[in-house]
Amino acid sequence: MGFQQGLSGLAAAAKGLDAVGNNIANSGTVGFKGARAQFADVFAASLTGAGASQVGVGTMVGAVAQQFTQGNITTTNNSLDIAINGGGFYRMSNNGAISYTRNGQFQLDKSGYIVDMAGKKLQGYPSDYTVVPAVPNPTGQIIASTPADLYIDPSDLQPNATGAVQIGLNLDSRMNVSTSGHTTFNTADPLSYQSSTSVTINDSLGNPHVMSMYFVKEAAAGTWSVYTAIDGVSANSPTSGAAVTVGSPTALNFTTSGTISSPSGPISMTIDLSAVSAALGKANSADPTQTFTLDLAACTQFGSPFGVNQLVQDGYSSGRLSGLSVSPDGVIQGKYSNGQSRNLGQVVLAKFNNPNGLLNMGGNQWQETSASGQPLIGAPGTGSNGVLQAGAVEESNTDMTAELVNMITQQRAYQANAQTIKTQDQIMQTLVNLR
Repeated sequence: MGFQQGLSGLAAAAKGLDAVGNNIANSGTVGFKGARAQFADVFAASLTGAGASQVGVGTMVGAVAQQFTQGNITTTNNSLDIAINGGGFYRMSNNGAISYTRNGQFQLDKSGYIVDMAGKKLQGYPSDYTVVPAVPNPTGQIIASTPADLYIDPSDLQPNATGAVQIGLNLDSRMNVSTSGHTTFNTADPLSYQSSTSVTINDSLGNPHVMSMYFVKEAAAGTWSVYTAIDGVSANSPTSGAAVTVGSPTALNFTTSGTISSPSGPISMTIDLSAVSAALGKANSADPTQTFTLDLAACTQFGSPFGVNQLVQDGYSSGRLSGLSVSPDGVIQGKYSNGQSRNLGQVVLAKFNNPNGLLNMGGNQWQETSASGQPLIGAPGTGSNGVLQAGAVEESNTDMTAELVNMITQQRAYQANAQTIKTQDQIMQTLVNLR
């Protein structure tokens, strides 16, 4: 049986060389997982049972098992190159046919979907499910949303009208009240007020307006008055009524320790933008009446120079998508030209109890089988899923040094098995030559 054993050894060594050659050939393939030929010995069936003199009849390839170890991560210049650091696979869709991959080289197609080089679409949670990709059902249990093709909405970010303004500043308690001849507030007379600052607010169309605030120290201790102007047009203080004529100013009162005592909370500011536009001779089709809250709780009156510590408002103009970023937990965030950002979706990962049971489809794709088990879908960083690194790719996990050593080993095995056949042939020749 030496021929049969030698032949099986040649076949096994050849298969091992095939695996080694494939690993080396894919040493530059992103997300590639190397394979290893696993061999098993073969024994002939015996009707009398196993015996101490039983000799095997060679070897066979039991499996070609892929090694799902982590590959090195290399940075790139593409924000949609995403590497998985840890376990899990990307979920891809090809017209509804689902496959899985570790290759994170993605790009946007002409329709705005995130795709790989073959046009397969990356799947994840839509923007409504980012960060916490789950919604409660009527019984209160949490059910994860169904992954869908990730779509990057290219439309402009809609403007947001200012709804709240927070101002923190210090008014110098050492300032004197306005002198005679300057006691009537006038924006054109710097001596009629002690300090001023401004903040930009946005109307319903995102148009910016400069809201200037003028602080006038009153004779009563710890008392200041605040006058307001929008785009240089005098406006009343945060009270109801017409908003373009100068009305009663808002009073600020401070305690002896310098903290504000009134107003005690945010006050409502109403601006008549149509009247402001008319006064400036400019057309503006935004909502003519804009109301927002003005919070002055962070204002102080200390014996130190006037200074602004905080100017915050929640409005912004429209913005155009200018870039994308992907967080370690898979949230895809759009960056807009107005400085704002918006969550556009979240990448999901799939884990398998037996990844070696996956069917290799080529093209860096695997497919679920009964041997692999069903995919366990979740957000990156949850469960046993790895985290993501944007602007990077996972290199092949092929170890060139180890593969070259394996190649030598398989070559020697092939030569030795060939020598077995040669020796068996010589023995047979000797038997034939007996006389």
